Amino acid sequence: MSKYSVLMSVYIKEKPENLRLSVESMVNQTIPPEDFVLYCDGILTNELYEEIDSLRKKYSILNVIYNETPMGLGNALNNGLKYCKNDIVARMDSDDIAVPERMELQLEAFIKKSADIVSGNLLEFTDTTDNIINEKNLPETDGLIREYSKRRNPFNHPCTCFRKHQVYMAGGYLDCPGFEDYYLWLRMLSNGCTGYNIQKPVLYMRSGREMYLRRGGLKYTADALRFRKLMYSGKFCTLSDFLICCCGHIIIGLIPNKLRMIFYSGLLRKKNIKGDEK
Repeated sequence: MSKYSVLMSVYIKEKPENLRLSVESMVNQTIPPEDFVLYCDGILTNELYEEIDSLRKKYSILNVIYNETPMGLGNALNNGLKYCKNDIVARMDSDDIAVPERMELQLEAFIKKSADIVSGNLLEFTDTTDNIINEKNLPETDGLIREYSKRRNPFNHPCTCFRKHQVYMAGGYLDCPGFEDYYLWLRMLSNGCTGYNIQKPVLYMRSGREMYLRRGGLKYTADALRFRKLMYSGKFCTLSDFLICCCGHIIIGLIPNKLRMIFYSGLLRKKNIKGDEK
């Protein structure tokens, strides 16, 4: 199993240099992709169009889909997924950087762990990958992942790979602002899909003040509470899970951004303790 597709969405606020570094980190994997779908979500800047044209000329596997009407991440990924040639699809964000052996490790996990969803740990950085500020680790095995998913997203979306047919069987990405991926994983796991997280960093994720700003404010808090209600009504969590998470979202969503950054760095980015499944 060495054939896979890359799925990436890009929108107007992306920086051309970040896009280039992100694309090249996937094209230059130790096991390179067979095709690479880049979905343009809405009208982009002239600088981005120029960068994309340059990348298309350099990499023949790059399939660029242009859509002038912004659709949001979930809908953009649903549309882009249609163009992926392979059942194994690797998600990638347009401003992150994959480690060279990311796909080699993930493709191996699909086979050895009989997995349907494979993600891994990531390193958060600012400016360059030499400036690491956090490490986000996740539980490794399927049983631990399922338990973890009751309160937190069990996979790092920017470095997740999945089986395309299983995504379709779960209904694809649905309209759930800010939580499209989390909701998809819950439905896939509920359908009997097996998850696995590689216990080493496979991605550098661009972080900083702007990222944490997006995780606060009244709108984000309201979206989070709606999602938690959806989780509880769908029986993806218990009542205590629901109440604890709602309280957490209200507190974290409404505190100043500087405190939010401290909270994420000090508590939510702690390494998870490995252990056997119960």
